Amino acid sequence: MTTQQTNNRSLLRGKTALITGGSRGIGEAIVRVFAQEGANIAFTYLNNVKNATAICQELQTDNDQQIKAYQSDASDYQATENLVKQVLQDFGKIDVLVNNAGIAQDGLLLRLSEDQWDQVIQSNLKSVFNLTKHTTKHFLRQRSGSIINISSVVGVRGNAGQVNYSASKAGIIGFTKSLSRELGSRQIRCNAIAPGFINTDMTSTLNDKTRQYYLDRIPMGRFGTSEEVAKAAVFLASDLSDYVSGQVISVCGGFL
Repeated sequence: MTTQQTNNRSLLRGKTALITGGSRGIGEAIVRVFAQEGANIAFTYLNNVKNATAICQELQTDNDQQIKAYQSDASDYQATENLVKQVLQDFGKIDVLVNNAGIAQDGLLLRLSEDQWDQVIQSNLKSVFNLTKHTTKHFLRQRSGSIINISSVVGVRGNAGQVNYSASKAGIIGFTKSLSRELGSRQIRCNAIAPGFINTDMTSTLNDKTRQYYLDRIPMGRFGTSEEVAKAAVFLASDLSDYVSGQVISVCGGFL
């Protein structure tokens, strides 16, 4: 894509997006594609200071476009409240919330520790509650907003060795559908994206046999890219999806 083509894309121009877990993987791709579409972006990171700083420096090429990184733990209730207040102070508004932050700690149930269960539920599901609760107060005042929650195909179909991760991602889907009913009358939309097997740090650890097992079950015959997930997020963040709420969009190459 040429620089001119990138600058001409403006599906999100004038919108401000808050994206959690934006320094790597799917979150980083969402930050980059949203930036290409003209959004002002506040994104969080937990420990990856170097990459978060590099992303800001690389993308901040337009003086009219704000891009800023915040070190914040999405699973910490008070930290997320402080974050939202700071973003509103720095940007003046939030139009889009993308709840992407999350972790995986896989293991069969009988070998799974209580700490592994708690950490995944806290990081993946409670984080969605935290950010959404604090951001929704602002959305209610402006009577608009788009909430995009990153779930997973394993939250729909389950997966052996991922009971904690699957439960957290299934919880996100229930949260999304319920919240869309609570907030719809205020013109606030809430949707989820369920990525399938995407080429990220998480899937890079799969051995060749496991990788081939899943490839054989994906009709499109390949793993997806983070950018392909990000494009679905652009749709849900933009005015193209004005009447879309309470939905789960699977980006999985036909796997489900």
